[in-house]
Amino acid sequence: MQHHNYEIEHKYLVDLSEVDYLSYPYDLIEQAYISTSPVIRIRRCSENYILTVKGSGMVKHLEYELPLSAEQYRNLAIKAEGHKITKKRYYLPYLLGDKEYTIELDIFTDTFAGLVLAEVEFTSEAEAQNFIPPQCF
Repeated sequence: MQHHNYEIEHKYLVDLSEVDYLSYPYDLIEQAYISTSPVIRIRRCSENYILTVKGSGMVKHLEYELPLSAEQYRNLAIKAEGHKITKKRYYLPYLLGDKEYTIELDIFTDTFAGLVLAEVEFTSEAEAQNFIPPQCF
């Protein structure tokens, strides 16, 4: 089943020493890029495999997602450009006023060890513009 929608998000570099994250749930993620222009990514998260095509745009962009089988994922991974990316994604709650957000905190391993990014998704561009991130971002 094909899934597409607009994704509205902000990404931040994070100082991990300022974040209490170890008590929150996480997923182990492996991903690779088939293309960077346009962005075509494959991702394995647990036993779920997804092909994602992202449109252009810094905050808002169209995103298509297609489920893959494990075999399809392995075959596409052979065609990937550059390095495979591995990371641990923590899901942190963040309350801003009466709205609760989920911060996806990505701690990269292997090739990109030391890189820590946070991503927050929004339902509108106005909401994204009015978002006040935590101090550690």
